[in-house]
Amino acid sequence: MKVVILAGGRGTRICEESSVRPKPMIEIGEKPILWHIMKNYAHFGFNDFIICLGYKGEFIKDYFFHYFYHHADITFDFTKGEKTEIVHSQNVEPWRVTLVDTGIDAMTGGRLKRVQEYIGDECFLATYGDGLASVDINSLLAFHRENKKVATVTAVRPKSRFGEISFSGNIIQEFLEKPEENSGWVSGGFFVFEPAIFNYLKDDSTILEQEVFEKLAEERNFCAYKHFGFWHPMDSMRDKVNLENLWKDGSGPWKMWQD
Repeated sequence: MKVVILAGGRGTRICEESSVRPKPMIEIGEKPILWHIMKNYAHFGFNDFIICLGYKGEFIKDYFFHYFYHHADITFDFTKGEKTEIVHSQNVEPWRVTLVDTGIDAMTGGRLKRVQEYIGDECFLATYGDGLASVDINSLLAFHRENKKVATVTAVRPKSRFGEISFSGNIIQEFLEKPEENSGWVSGGFFVFEPAIFNYLKDDSTILEQEVFEKLAEERNFCAYKHFGFWHPMDSMRDKVNLENLWKDGSGPWKMWQD
C-alpha cells in the first residue's frame, strides 16, 4: 500500500525556516520532519512513498538522491584513473520513494490529483509533511476497512494554546493551564482514501479540506478515527522548538520505531 505525503506548500507561517528550504525538510534532531513521518509509516510496514513536491522541491530531491551515500561507509578509489566505489556498510531503510513535482501553486486536492497515475486503482494512505503523531497506522487502516467509506481522517484534540478559567462571580474556582479537554476534535491528517476519492478532485484549484471533505461529509461517506495519543503540527517556530525539545529530552512521543 502506498503512502502519499503532501510536501509542496510554502510554509509561510514558519518563514524563518521555510524561506531557505521547504517545511518538510526542517530538522528535528538533525533529521528532516519528513524523515520522522516516513520512519513511523515504515515501522508499520508501509515503505512505498509518493511525495508531492512543490515549493523548493529540489531540496527534497537532492536529499533522497544522496540519501544512500550519506548513510553508508564508502571507499572511493581513484588510483586506476577512474572512480571505483566500494560500499563497506550501509544503514538505509528499504524505502521506495517516488518524487513528483505537483506544481508551486496547486492546492492539496490538486496535488493529490496529480499523483493519481502513481497510485493506481487501490486504497492508499496519505498525510501532510509537517505533523508528527503516535498514530497506530495498522489500527487506522483496520478502522477504515471496517467502516467502508471513501475516506477516513485521524481526528485529534490538540492542547489549547490558552488557559481555561472557571469562576463564580469574580472568584476563580479553577484555573487549568492549556487543557486538552476544552478543544474540539480537528483533523490531524493521517488519512486513508479509497481510489474513489479521485472522483472528487477536479484540478489544481481543488482544496481537499474544503469542497472535498465537505462533500464527503454531506454524503456520509467520511469517517473519523479518534486518536487520543500524541499529535503535534509544526506550523510555527514555537512548534518547531517544542518538537526539538521533546526530541532532545529523549521522550520523542511520536517515535514508534526502534533504533
